[in-house]
Amino acid sequence: MEQQPVGPPVAGGAARRPERIRMEGMYAVVEPLDPAKHGDALWESTGGMQHQSLWKYMHSGPFAERAEFDHYLREKSGSDDPMYFAILDRATGCARGHASFMRIDTGQRVIEVGAIVYSAELQKTRAATEAMYLMAGYAFEELGYRRYEWKCNVLNEASQGAARRLGFTFEGVFRQHMIVKGRSRDTAWYAMLDSEWPARRARFERWLAEENFDADGRQKVRLHQA
Repeated sequence: MEQQPVGPPVAGGAARRPERIRMEGMYAVVEPLDPAKHGDALWESTGGMQHQSLWKYMHSGPFAERAEFDHYLREKSGSDDPMYFAILDRATGCARGHASFMRIDTGQRVIEVGAIVYSAELQKTRAATEAMYLMAGYAFEELGYRRYEWKCNVLNEASQGAARRLGFTFEGVFRQHMIVKGRSRDTAWYAMLDSEWPARRARFERWLAEENFDADGRQKVRLHQA
């Protein structure tokens, strides 16, 4: 007897690889990481031991010396997977963090957003949220991915909270998934699907709208309620 296929059919071919493009929103700009352009601002806001807490769950850092930090930026800016982008506050034009597209699988149309470092100035701002909206929109709408992943150390409660707030669905924990800085890491897996993106996009856009903020910049409706 002929074996029947398992699972629903999937239309379309492979997704495209991300390119080093500039993504511009109302509050944030996401552009290819450039050590010469972004190095000073990123060092000021994320480098040095005064910012060591930002790197607690990262594979790299913290960076006590500028030379070590510059080497890190040069290495990351030349990588294709992960592909790194600086996140700029559009109002000031200053880089205040970075993020990347990683674990890029064009055949399966799966891509991950990760290596996210947000400075204190960027955290909990409209620009911080909009940067994630811009990157997700690019992955789904321009590149044709069907699955957009977010992974983090299970101990990183802030990252897990961010994933849920942004509309990712928790899928489980991979135990002893990695060794990071000599320590065992259990990894929490989250994902968003292409079928879910239109509703997530609409929620982002309602939240980011100017009328959702009062004269002091406080949100009127939270993202998950928008």
